Amino acid sequence: MRNDLTRRMDRWRTAAGRATTVPFLVRCGVLLTGLLATAVAWPLELLSNPRFMVFPVAAVIWAALAPRGRGGTAAALTVIGGWLVNTAGFGAPISLWRVLTLATLLYLGHTLTALAAVLPYDAMVNFDVPALWLGRALIVVLISAVVIVLALGLTADLGGDAFQLATLIGLAAAVAVTMVLARMVRRQ
Repeated sequence: MRNDLTRRMDRWRTAAGRATTVPFLVRCGVLLTGLLATAVAWPLELLSNPRFMVFPVAAVIWAALAPRGRGGTAAALTVIGGWLVNTAGFGAPISLWRVLTLATLLYLGHTLTALAAVLPYDAMVNFDVPALWLGRALIVVLISAVVIVLALGLTADLGGDAFQLATLIGLAAAVAVTMVLARMVRRQ
């Protein structure tokens, strides 16, 4: 056990010594988006208490330090759990700006975690690579925000049984597409 821990610490020390700027900045972006998403999602009463915030912050740090593992999932689930605690447990109102901000931060954290996972810590990468990556992600976020605002505007106009039926059909279509894609992946 001690030898394993010592070897791990040596590997981290070596990795820190060989790290280059762009992969380090990408991991800092993962950390920053995770911390901001945590700040938006969790209630202020719990944010100010260090006992409660140790675990969400640890999950975000885990995602930044080891993006290839389950840290990104743990960080996202922690943020979503904080949102549920805040809205269901503390009765915080659900406002559009918070939903859009949280969705944006979760998506940017997810895409930066994916970039950090494929980008070795000692890679020599031009700054254009993460800039283009983030540019595409921001375009996706902008288009998604416009679609969400338009959909919310339609829900106010369409409400009732027709809207509920359309929602159920949309969910069924999403499940069907997921099942087809899963079968296609298994065939290969």
